[in-house]
Amino acid sequence: MKKVLCVEPVIFIYTFASSLTSPLAQQLIYRRLWEEEYNSTFVSDSNATRCQQNKSNPAYIKQKEVQEKASVFNMQLDLTAAVPSLIVAFVIVANGDRQGRKRSLVLPSMGALIADICLTVISYFSLSLSILFAVAFITGLFGSMATFLGGGFAFIADVCHDEKQKTTRIAVVDLIFGVVSGLAGLSSGYFLRGIGFTWTFVTASLLHVINIIYITFFLEDTVGISEFQRQAPASYKELLRETFCGVYMLFKTAPYKKRILIIVLLFTFMTYLFTTIGGSSLFTLYELDEPLCWNEVYIGYSAAAFTSVSLTSFLGVYLFSKCLKDIYIVLIGIFSYIGGMVMAAFAKTTLLMFLVRVPSLLCFMPIPVLRSMLSKVVLADEQGAVFACIACLEVLTGTISLAVFNILYAATVAWFSGFSFLLSAGLCLIPLAALCWLLCTSWNGEDLALLVPEEVSSIESTDS
Repeated sequence: MKKVLCVEPVIFIYTFASSLTSPLAQQLIYRRLWEEEYNSTFVSDSNATRCQQNKSNPAYIKQKEVQEKASVFNMQLDLTAAVPSLIVAFVIVANGDRQGRKRSLVLPSMGALIADICLTVISYFSLSLSILFAVAFITGLFGSMATFLGGGFAFIADVCHDEKQKTTRIAVVDLIFGVVSGLAGLSSGYFLRGIGFTWTFVTASLLHVINIIYITFFLEDTVGISEFQRQAPASYKELLRETFCGVYMLFKTAPYKKRILIIVLLFTFMTYLFTTIGGSSLFTLYELDEPLCWNEVYIGYSAAAFTSVSLTSFLGVYLFSKCLKDIYIVLIGIFSYIGGMVMAAFAKTTLLMFLVRVPSLLCFMPIPVLRSMLSKVVLADEQGAVFACIACLEVLTGTISLAVFNILYAATVAWFSGFSFLLSAGLCLIPLAALCWLLCTSWNGEDLALLVPEEVSSIESTDS
Protein backbone atom coordinates (compact mmCIF):
# COMPACT_ATOMS: atom_id res chain seq x y z
CA MET A 1 0.00 0.00 0.00
CA LYS A 2 1.43 3.35 -1.04
CA LYS A 3 1.67 5.78 1.85
CA VAL A 4 1.48 9.59 1.80
CA LEU A 5 3.39 12.45 3.41
CA CYS A 6 0.30 14.55 4.10
CA VAL A 7 0.03 15.18 7.84
CA GLU A 8 -2.57 17.96 7.62
CA PRO A 9 -5.61 15.60 7.76
CA VAL A 10 -4.24 14.16 11.00
CA ILE A 11 -3.94 17.62 12.52
CA PHE A 12 -7.41 18.55 11.26
CA ILE A 13 -9.15 15.54 12.81
CA TYR A 14 -7.24 15.66 16.11
CA THR A 15 -7.83 19.38 16.53
CA PHE A 16 -11.53 19.16 15.72
CA ALA A 17 -12.13 16.27 18.12
CA SER A 18 -10.14 17.90 20.93
CA SER A 19 -11.68 21.33 20.43
CA LEU A 20 -15.15 19.79 20.34
CA THR A 21 -14.75 18.17 23.76
CA SER A 22 -12.68 20.82 25.55
CA PRO A 23 -15.44 23.46 26.01
CA LEU A 24 -17.97 20.71 26.77
CA ALA A 25 -15.74 19.31 29.50
CA GLN A 26 -15.51 22.77 31.05
CA GLN A 27 -19.29 23.19 30.87
CA LEU A 28 -19.82 19.71 32.32
CA ILE A 29 -17.64 20.66 35.27
CA TYR A 30 -19.41 24.01 35.64
CA ARG A 31 -22.88 22.43 35.57
CA ARG A 32 -21.96 19.71 38.08
CA LEU A 33 -20.49 22.27 40.49
CA TRP A 34 -23.53 24.49 39.97
CA GLU A 35 -25.83 21.60 40.82
CA GLU A 36 -23.84 20.83 43.95
CA GLU A 37 -23.98 24.47 45.04
CA TYR A 38 -27.71 24.95 44.36
CA ASN A 39 -28.74 21.34 45.09
CA SER A 40 -30.91 21.23 41.95
CA THR A 41 -30.67 20.12 38.35
CA PHE A 42 -29.08 22.54 35.90
CA VAL A 43 -31.57 23.46 33.17
CA SER A 44 -30.34 25.16 30.02
CA ASP A 45 -32.77 27.20 27.98
CA SER A 46 -32.09 29.65 25.19
CA ASN A 47 -34.86 31.88 26.57
CA ALA A 48 -33.71 31.78 30.17
CA THR A 49 -30.43 32.15 31.99
CA ARG A 50 -29.15 30.72 35.26
CA CYS A 51 -26.76 33.64 35.57
CA GLN A 52 -27.60 35.99 38.42
CA GLN A 53 -26.88 39.68 37.77
CA ASN A 54 -28.44 41.24 40.88
CA LYS A 55 -25.56 41.68 43.30
CA SER A 56 -27.91 42.05 46.27
CA ASN A 57 -29.36 38.59 45.65
CA PRO A 58 -27.81 35.79 47.78
CA ALA A 59 -27.72 33.65 44.64
CA TYR A 60 -25.18 36.09 43.20
CA ILE A 61 -22.68 35.12 45.91
CA LYS A 62 -23.24 31.42 45.21
CA GLN A 63 -22.72 32.08 41.52
CA LYS A 64 -19.34 33.66 42.22
CA GLU A 65 -18.43 30.67 44.37
CA VAL A 66 -19.22 28.34 41.46
CA GLN A 67 -17.00 30.48 39.23
CA GLU A 68 -14.15 30.21 41.73
CA LYS A 69 -14.59 26.46 42.20
CA ALA A 70 -14.72 25.81 38.45
CA SER A 71 -11.60 27.88 37.91
CA VAL A 72 -9.63 26.06 40.62
CA PHE A 73 -10.90 22.64 39.48
CA ASN A 74 -9.75 23.28 35.91
CA MET A 75 -6.37 24.41 37.20
CA GLN A 76 -5.96 21.21 39.25
CA LEU A 77 -6.84 19.07 36.22
CA ASP A 78 -4.24 20.87 34.11
CA LEU A 79 -1.56 20.33 36.75
CA THR A 80 -2.43 16.64 37.00
CA ALA A 81 -1.88 16.13 33.27
CA ALA A 82 1.15 18.40 33.01
CA VAL A 83 3.85 16.42 34.79
CA PRO A 84 3.58 13.16 32.80
CA SER A 85 2.95 14.97 29.50
CA LEU A 86 6.04 17.13 30.03
CA ILE A 87 8.30 14.08 30.29
CA VAL A 88 6.60 12.17 27.49
CA ALA A 89 6.64 15.14 25.09
CA PHE A 90 10.36 15.70 25.68
CA VAL A 91 11.34 12.05 25.21
CA ILE A 92 9.08 11.16 22.27
CA VAL A 93 9.58 14.30 20.17
CA ALA A 94 13.33 14.50 20.77
CA ASN A 95 13.79 10.85 19.76
CA GLY A 96 11.80 11.48 16.58
CA ASP A 97 15.06 12.30 14.76
CA ARG A 98 16.10 8.65 15.20
CA GLN A 99 12.87 6.71 15.73
CA GLY A 100 10.45 8.54 13.43
CA ARG A 101 7.66 11.10 13.81
CA LYS A 102 4.60 8.84 13.72
CA ARG A 103 4.97 7.86 17.35
CA SER A 104 4.52 11.53 18.33
CA LEU A 105 1.21 11.55 16.45
CA VAL A 106 -0.35 8.21 17.30
CA LEU A 107 0.28 8.18 21.07
CA PRO A 108 -1.55 11.47 21.81
CA SER A 109 -4.41 10.31 19.60
CA MET A 110 -4.71 7.14 21.67
CA GLY A 111 -4.62 9.20 24.87
CA ALA A 112 -7.36 11.50 23.59
CA LEU A 113 -9.45 8.46 22.64
CA ILE A 114 -9.15 7.05 26.16
CA ALA A 115 -10.07 10.45 27.65
CA ASP A 116 -13.18 10.80 25.49
CA ILE A 117 -14.32 7.28 26.32
CA CYS A 118 -13.94 8.09 30.02
CA LEU A 119 -15.85 11.36 29.59
CA THR A 120 -18.62 9.41 27.87
CA VAL A 121 -18.92 7.06 30.83
CA ILE A 122 -18.75 9.89 33.39
CA SER A 123 -21.48 11.91 31.68
CA TYR A 124 -23.75 8.93 30.95
CA PHE A 125 -23.64 7.41 34.44
CA SER A 126 -23.26 10.78 36.26
CA LEU A 127 -20.08 9.60 37.95
CA SER A 128 -18.01 11.74 40.29
CA LEU A 129 -15.92 14.53 38.78
CA SER A 130 -12.93 13.31 40.81
CA ILE A 131 -12.46 10.56 38.19
CA LEU A 132 -11.35 13.30 35.81
CA PHE A 133 -8.06 13.56 37.70
CA ALA A 134 -7.21 9.94 36.81
CA VAL A 135 -8.29 10.62 33.22
CA ALA A 136 -6.06 13.71 33.04
CA PHE A 137 -3.06 11.77 34.37
CA ILE A 138 -3.56 8.93 31.88
CA THR A 139 -3.92 11.41 29.03
CA GLY A 140 -0.67 13.04 30.12
CA LEU A 141 1.12 9.68 29.95
CA PHE A 142 0.28 9.57 26.25
CA GLY A 143 1.80 13.00 25.62
CA SER A 144 -1.33 15.11 25.03
CA MET A 145 -1.48 18.09 22.68
CA ALA A 146 2.16 19.19 23.14
CA THR A 147 3.57 15.88 21.89
CA PHE A 148 1.14 15.85 18.99
CA LEU A 149 1.99 19.37 17.84
CA GLY A 150 5.71 18.84 18.42
CA GLY A 151 5.65 15.76 16.21
CA GLY A 152 3.44 17.45 13.63
CA PHE A 153 5.66 20.53 13.26
CA ALA A 154 8.81 18.39 13.15
CA PHE A 155 7.12 16.36 10.38
CA ILE A 156 6.48 19.58 8.43
CA ALA A 157 10.07 20.74 8.95
CA ASP A 158 11.34 17.42 7.57
CA VAL A 159 9.42 17.65 4.30
CA CYS A 160 10.05 21.37 3.65
CA HIS A 161 13.48 22.19 2.22
CA ASP A 162 12.76 25.77 1.18
CA GLU A 163 12.84 28.20 4.12
CA LYS A 164 9.97 30.41 2.91
CA GLN A 165 7.89 27.32 2.23
CA LYS A 166 8.62 26.15 5.78
CA THR A 167 7.31 29.39 7.30
CA THR A 168 4.19 29.27 5.12
CA ARG A 169 3.44 25.62 5.76
CA ILE A 170 3.92 25.95 9.52
CA ALA A 171 1.54 28.91 9.33
CA VAL A 172 -0.91 26.69 7.40
CA VAL A 173 -0.84 24.17 10.24
CA ASP A 174 -1.54 26.94 12.74
CA LEU A 175 -4.34 28.13 10.44
CA ILE A 176 -5.84 24.64 10.45
CA PHE A 177 -5.52 24.57 14.22
CA GLY A 178 -7.25 27.93 14.63
CA VAL A 179 -9.99 27.49 12.02
CA VAL A 180 -10.86 23.96 13.06
CA SER A 181 -10.85 24.98 16.73
CA GLY A 182 -13.33 27.72 15.90
CA LEU A 183 -15.57 25.44 13.87
CA ALA A 184 -15.50 22.81 16.59
CA GLY A 185 -16.27 25.45 19.21
CA LEU A 186 -19.20 26.69 17.14
CA SER A 187 -20.44 23.12 16.71
CA SER A 188 -20.04 22.24 20.39
CA GLY A 189 -23.05 24.28 21.50
CA TYR A 190 -25.30 22.71 18.89
CA PHE A 191 -23.91 19.25 19.61
CA LEU A 192 -24.68 19.78 23.29
CA ARG A 193 -28.23 20.92 22.61
CA GLY A 194 -28.90 18.30 19.95
CA ILE A 195 -27.39 15.09 21.34
CA GLY A 196 -26.07 16.01 24.80
CA PHE A 197 -22.71 15.46 26.48
CA THR A 198 -22.57 11.68 26.12
CA TRP A 199 -23.08 11.33 22.38
CA THR A 200 -20.84 14.31 21.65
CA PHE A 201 -18.00 12.55 23.47
CA VAL A 202 -18.82 9.38 21.50
CA THR A 203 -18.53 11.36 18.25
CA ALA A 204 -15.13 12.69 19.27
CA SER A 205 -14.00 9.16 20.15
CA LEU A 206 -14.90 7.91 16.67
CA LEU A 207 -12.90 10.75 15.10
CA HIS A 208 -9.81 9.74 17.10
CA VAL A 209 -10.26 6.14 15.94
CA ILE A 210 -10.23 7.33 12.31
CA ASN A 211 -7.10 9.35 13.03
CA ILE A 212 -5.25 6.41 14.56
CA ILE A 213 -6.07 4.25 11.52
CA TYR A 214 -4.84 6.95 9.11
CA ILE A 215 -1.57 7.49 11.00
CA THR A 216 -0.86 3.78 11.35
CA PHE A 217 -1.68 2.55 7.86
CA PHE A 218 -1.63 5.50 5.44
CA LEU A 219 0.91 8.06 6.72
CA GLU A 220 4.53 7.60 5.70
CA ASP A 221 7.22 8.53 8.17
CA THR A 222 9.69 11.26 7.21
CA VAL A 223 12.59 9.63 9.06
CA GLY A 224 14.17 6.52 7.59
CA ILE A 225 14.64 4.02 10.40
CA SER A 226 17.35 1.40 10.09
CA GLU A 227 17.36 -1.91 11.91
CA PHE A 228 19.95 -0.51 14.30
CA GLN A 229 17.72 2.46 15.08
CA ARG A 230 14.70 0.20 15.56
CA GLN A 231 16.47 -1.57 18.38
CA ALA A 232 15.34 -0.18 21.70
CA PRO A 233 17.97 1.13 24.12
CA ALA A 234 19.21 -1.31 26.74
CA SER A 235 17.15 0.42 29.41
CA TYR A 236 14.92 3.39 30.08
CA LYS A 237 17.94 5.05 31.65
CA GLU A 238 19.78 4.68 28.34
CA LEU A 239 16.79 6.10 26.46
CA LEU A 240 16.70 9.16 28.70
CA ARG A 241 20.46 9.58 28.39
CA GLU A 242 20.25 9.54 24.59
CA THR A 243 17.33 11.98 24.66
CA PHE A 244 18.97 14.52 26.93
CA CYS A 245 22.26 14.08 25.10
CA GLY A 246 20.65 15.09 21.81
CA VAL A 247 19.14 18.25 23.29
CA TYR A 248 22.33 19.01 25.23
CA MET A 249 24.46 18.75 22.09
CA LEU A 250 22.11 21.18 20.36
CA PHE A 251 23.41 23.87 22.68
CA LYS A 252 26.87 22.42 23.44
CA THR A 253 28.14 22.23 19.87
CA ALA A 254 26.47 25.42 18.64
CA PRO A 255 28.58 28.57 18.31
CA TYR A 256 27.96 31.43 20.71
CA LYS A 257 25.78 33.44 18.33
CA LYS A 258 23.55 30.53 17.41
CA ARG A 259 23.20 29.45 21.04
CA ILE A 260 22.18 32.93 22.20
CA LEU A 261 19.69 33.24 19.35
CA ILE A 262 18.04 29.91 20.17
CA ILE A 263 17.77 30.82 23.86
CA VAL A 264 16.29 34.26 23.15
CA LEU A 265 13.78 32.88 20.64
CA LEU A 266 12.74 30.11 23.04
CA PHE A 267 12.34 32.69 25.81
CA THR A 268 10.22 34.90 23.55
CA PHE A 269 8.09 31.93 22.50
CA MET A 270 7.64 30.84 26.11
CA THR A 271 6.67 34.24 27.49
CA TYR A 272 4.23 35.03 24.68
CA LEU A 273 2.67 31.59 25.03
CA PHE A 274 2.32 32.20 28.77
CA THR A 275 0.28 35.34 28.24
CA THR A 276 -1.90 34.01 25.40
CA ILE A 277 -2.76 30.65 26.98
CA GLY A 278 -3.49 32.21 30.36
CA GLY A 279 -5.62 35.01 28.99
CA SER A 280 -7.60 33.04 26.42
CA SER A 281 -8.31 30.13 28.79
CA LEU A 282 -10.57 32.37 30.90
CA PHE A 283 -12.94 33.36 28.11
CA THR A 284 -15.48 30.60 28.76
CA LEU A 285 -15.78 31.34 32.49
CA TYR A 286 -15.84 35.08 31.80
CA GLU A 287 -18.67 34.65 29.31
CA LEU A 288 -20.69 32.44 31.65
CA ASP A 289 -20.52 35.09 34.36
CA GLU A 290 -22.46 38.34 34.62
CA PRO A 291 -23.00 40.71 32.91
CA LEU A 292 -22.71 38.60 29.74
CA CYS A 293 -24.42 35.43 31.07
CA TRP A 294 -23.99 33.55 27.81
CA ASN A 295 -25.51 30.11 27.15
CA GLU A 296 -23.72 27.25 25.36
CA VAL A 297 -24.68 28.47 21.87
CA TYR A 298 -23.20 31.93 22.43
CA ILE A 299 -20.08 30.31 23.86
CA GLY A 300 -19.88 28.29 20.65
CA TYR A 301 -20.19 31.50 18.63
CA SER A 302 -17.37 32.98 20.69
CA ALA A 303 -15.09 30.04 19.97
CA ALA A 304 -16.00 30.23 16.29
CA ALA A 305 -15.05 33.90 16.21
CA PHE A 306 -11.44 32.78 16.58
CA THR A 307 -11.79 31.22 13.12
CA SER A 308 -11.60 34.67 11.59
CA VAL A 309 -8.62 35.49 13.81
CA SER A 310 -6.78 32.37 12.63
CA LEU A 311 -7.56 33.15 9.00
CA THR A 312 -6.45 36.78 9.20
CA SER A 313 -3.32 35.77 11.14
CA PHE A 314 -2.41 33.29 8.41
CA LEU A 315 -3.03 35.89 5.70
CA GLY A 316 -0.91 38.30 7.72
CA VAL A 317 1.98 35.83 7.86
CA TYR A 318 1.64 35.04 4.15
CA LEU A 319 1.57 38.69 3.06
CA PHE A 320 3.97 40.20 5.59
CA SER A 321 6.59 37.50 4.96
CA LYS A 322 6.96 38.87 1.43
CA CYS A 323 7.99 42.34 2.59
CA LEU A 324 8.91 42.20 6.30
CA LYS A 325 11.47 40.37 8.38
CA ASP A 326 10.17 37.62 10.63
CA ILE A 327 10.86 39.58 13.79
CA TYR A 328 8.61 42.47 12.69
CA ILE A 329 5.77 40.06 11.98
CA VAL A 330 6.05 38.78 15.55
CA LEU A 331 5.99 42.34 16.92
CA ILE A 332 2.82 43.18 14.98
CA GLY A 333 1.12 40.06 16.32
CA ILE A 334 2.00 40.86 19.93
CA PHE A 335 0.58 44.37 19.66
CA SER A 336 -2.58 42.89 18.13
CA TYR A 337 -2.99 40.57 21.13
CA ILE A 338 -2.46 43.43 23.58
CA GLY A 339 -5.24 45.44 21.93
CA GLY A 340 -7.67 42.53 22.12
CA MET A 341 -7.00 41.74 25.78
CA VAL A 342 -7.37 45.36 26.89
CA MET A 343 -10.70 45.55 25.09
CA ALA A 344 -11.85 42.20 26.58
CA ALA A 345 -11.15 43.44 30.11
CA PHE A 346 -13.82 46.12 29.74
CA ALA A 347 -16.29 44.24 27.48
CA LYS A 348 -19.63 44.20 29.31
CA THR A 349 -22.03 43.66 26.40
CA THR A 350 -22.41 40.82 23.90
CA LEU A 351 -21.61 43.05 20.93
CA LEU A 352 -18.46 44.44 22.52
CA MET A 353 -17.28 40.96 23.50
CA PHE A 354 -17.55 39.79 19.91
CA LEU A 355 -15.78 42.96 18.70
CA VAL A 356 -12.79 41.97 20.86
CA ARG A 357 -11.69 39.85 17.90
CA VAL A 358 -11.20 42.95 15.69
CA PRO A 359 -8.00 44.25 17.33
CA SER A 360 -6.92 40.61 17.82
CA LEU A 361 -7.06 39.77 14.11
CA LEU A 362 -3.28 39.22 13.89
CA CYS A 363 -2.59 37.89 17.38
CA PHE A 364 -1.83 34.31 16.22
CA MET A 365 1.02 35.38 13.92
CA PRO A 366 3.89 35.19 16.46
CA ILE A 367 3.49 31.47 17.26
CA PRO A 368 4.07 29.96 13.77
CA VAL A 369 6.69 32.58 12.89
CA LEU A 370 8.68 31.90 16.07
CA ARG A 371 8.46 28.15 15.40
CA SER A 372 9.72 28.74 11.88
CA MET A 373 12.56 30.99 13.07
CA LEU A 374 13.69 28.31 15.52
CA SER A 375 13.50 25.64 12.84
CA LYS A 376 15.59 27.75 10.48
CA VAL A 377 18.53 28.19 12.85
CA VAL A 378 19.11 24.47 13.43
CA LEU A 379 20.30 21.73 11.10
CA ALA A 380 18.16 18.94 9.65
CA ASP A 381 19.22 16.39 12.26
CA GLU A 382 18.46 18.84 15.08
CA GLN A 383 14.79 19.42 14.23
CA GLY A 384 13.57 16.85 16.74
CA ALA A 385 15.68 18.35 19.52
CA VAL A 386 14.46 21.90 18.95
CA PHE A 387 10.81 20.87 18.61
CA ALA A 388 11.17 18.76 21.75
CA CYS A 389 12.29 21.93 23.55
CA ILE A 390 9.31 23.77 22.08
CA ALA A 391 6.92 20.97 23.09
CA CYS A 392 8.23 20.91 26.66
CA LEU A 393 8.01 24.67 26.91
CA GLU A 394 4.41 24.50 25.67
CA VAL A 395 3.49 21.98 28.38
CA LEU A 396 5.42 23.69 31.16
CA THR A 397 4.44 27.22 30.20
CA GLY A 398 0.83 26.28 29.51
CA THR A 399 0.47 24.50 32.83
CA ILE A 400 2.01 27.30 34.87
CA SER A 401 0.02 29.87 32.93
CA LEU A 402 -3.30 28.07 33.45
CA ALA A 403 -2.57 27.62 37.14
CA VAL A 404 -1.58 31.26 37.66
CA PHE A 405 -4.42 32.77 35.67
CA ASN A 406 -7.10 30.46 37.08
CA ILE A 407 -6.02 31.22 40.64
CA LEU A 408 -5.82 34.92 39.82
CA TYR A 409 -9.26 34.86 38.20
CA ALA A 410 -10.75 33.07 41.21
CA ALA A 411 -9.24 35.73 43.49
CA THR A 412 -10.32 38.76 41.43
CA VAL A 413 -13.63 37.72 39.83
CA ALA A 414 -15.66 39.19 42.70
CA TRP A 415 -14.32 42.75 42.31
CA PHE A 416 -13.05 42.97 38.69
CA SER A 417 -13.35 39.92 36.43
CA GLY A 418 -11.39 41.62 33.62
CA PHE A 419 -8.22 42.08 35.69
CA SER A 420 -6.66 38.86 34.36
CA PHE A 421 -7.03 40.11 30.78
CA LEU A 422 -5.24 43.35 31.66
CA LEU A 423 -2.44 41.39 33.31
CA SER A 424 -2.13 39.19 30.22
CA ALA A 425 -1.75 42.28 28.07
CA GLY A 426 0.81 43.80 30.43
CA LEU A 427 2.95 40.65 30.49
CA CYS A 428 3.37 40.96 26.72
CA LEU A 429 5.98 43.62 27.49
CA ILE A 430 8.39 40.77 28.33
CA PRO A 431 8.51 39.16 24.86
CA LEU A 432 8.44 42.65 23.34
CA ALA A 433 11.56 43.54 25.35
CA ALA A 434 13.32 40.35 24.20
CA LEU A 435 12.58 41.10 20.54
CA CYS A 436 13.65 44.72 20.90
CA TRP A 437 16.92 43.49 22.37
CA LEU A 438 17.43 41.32 19.28
CA LEU A 439 16.73 44.29 17.04
CA CYS A 440 19.11 46.58 18.92
CA THR A 441 21.88 44.00 19.33
CA SER A 442 23.84 42.59 16.40
CA TRP A 443 27.06 40.71 15.82
CA ASN A 444 29.04 41.71 12.73
CA GLY A 445 26.01 43.59 11.46
CA GLU A 446 23.99 40.40 11.00
CA ASP A 447 20.27 40.34 11.66
CA LEU A 448 19.97 37.36 13.99
CA ALA A 449 16.25 36.99 13.37
CA LEU A 450 16.89 35.96 9.78
CA LEU A 451 19.62 33.34 10.32
CA VAL A 452 19.07 30.22 8.20
CA PRO A 453 21.03 26.94 8.27
CA GLU A 454 23.41 28.04 5.49
CA GLU A 455 24.26 31.21 7.39
CA VAL A 456 24.63 29.26 10.61
CA SER A 457 27.09 26.93 8.91
CA SER A 458 29.19 29.87 7.77
CA ILE A 459 29.14 31.33 11.28
CA GLU A 460 30.16 27.96 12.74
CA SER A 461 33.11 27.75 10.40
CA THR A 462 34.10 31.33 11.24
CA ASP A 463 33.86 30.78 15.00
CA SER A 464 35.82 27.57 14.80
